[in-house]
Amino acid sequence: MLDKLALTLSIIGALNWGSIGIFRFDLVSFVTGGGGTPAPDNLIARIIYTVVALAGVWCISLLFRDNTESYPAESH
Repeated sequence: MLDKLALTLSIIGALNWGSIGIFRFDLVSFVTGGGGTPAPDNLIARIIYTVVALAGVWCISLLFRDNTESYPAESH
C-alpha cells in the first residue's frame, strides 16, 4: 500500500516537473493558489512538494528490493 502511494506521488511530481520544464507552469502552485508560476511561496505548496519528495526517497528502496515472491505450487 505504501509503495503504491509513494509511486503515485512520485509520478505526480514527475508530471509537475515536466510541466515546469516544458511549459514553465507549476501545477501544484496553480492548484494551491500560487498562480502557476514556479517557486511558489505558499505553505500548502511547500508541504505538497515535501510529501512528494519523501515519496521519491521511499521509491529509491524499490530499486533494491527483491520483488520475487514464492507461491505454493499449484496442485492439479
